[in-house]
Amino acid sequence: MILAEQLSKKFDDFLAVDQVSFQVKPGEILVLLGPNGAGKTTTMRMLTSILRPTSGHASILGYDVVKGADRVRALVGVLTEHHGLYGRMSANEYLDFFGQLYGLAPGVRQMRTRLLLEQFGLAAFGNKRLGEFSKGMRQKLALVRAMLHEPPVLLLDEPTSAMDPESSRIVRESIRQLRSAERSVILCTHNLVEAESLADKIAIIRKGRIILQGSPEELKKKLLGQVEYEVHLAHPMDSVAYQIPDGVKLVAQGPDWLRFHVDIPEKNNPVLLRNLLDKNLPIVSLQEVPRSLEQVYIEAVTRIGLEDEYAVFPE
Repeated sequence: MILAEQLSKKFDDFLAVDQVSFQVKPGEILVLLGPNGAGKTTTMRMLTSILRPTSGHASILGYDVVKGADRVRALVGVLTEHHGLYGRMSANEYLDFFGQLYGLAPGVRQMRTRLLLEQFGLAAFGNKRLGEFSKGMRQKLALVRAMLHEPPVLLLDEPTSAMDPESSRIVRESIRQLRSAERSVILCTHNLVEAESLADKIAIIRKGRIILQGSPEELKKKLLGQVEYEVHLAHPMDSVAYQIPDGVKLVAQGPDWLRFHVDIPEKNNPVLLRNLLDKNLPIVSLQEVPRSLEQVYIEAVTRIGLEDEYAVFPE
């Protein structure tokens, strides 16, 4: 659905994007992470045929972003950092205008407008001027505009910025539904919790290059090492001798908890738990130690700063 191969963009002497490569399959969501100025927005603009790449290649559904620019623009829905809303128009007028630009028939425009405004909680504001909308309402309307023509590819830059928690939840749920509809999505965000909840794949960009990419679980394993499990006890215990099975290693402990490295959880955890219960330990829980995308991101940008400036982590 989306393909980038050695994609680069140079502005005079500044290399904004440097040999970026990735692909997004039908039904997948790729999240681009990175600090401000890393090249995320420039990459998105090349994928939407707004900017011409300096070198490399990109395509949307097989259409080259340079040679097939008109077709690419028709196939993508785009949410940009600056929405370009027309303040004197009402929401209904604005969406009808863009529906005409997309070539939608009058009945289709009206149906899609009604359904999407209802979906995003804006149905009561269809006749309200956009200049009177709050920041969160404008953000939702811009997302409605991007989805109006049911594009197979969505490129979303900070889709939940300026939104209250409930609005953010509605938008995230809508994006999840798009995945199930065999659409492909690229999402730029600084919200790491949001990224982890939505992403099938993540690419971390720094200084124009992708320094790390893969599924959230793959990145956690690559940067944070083995999965750890903690046993929590009902109350502090004195030292108790117990057998640690093969494939398990005690790595830390406190008065009422034990932490283990576990090679094969589905095989090792039942044996470990049985050994502990045989010693009459008052076990409350055995659970995986949470590992967040924030830990991965901080580890990635820290390591790339300490190593060669353009190092790429090995597969």
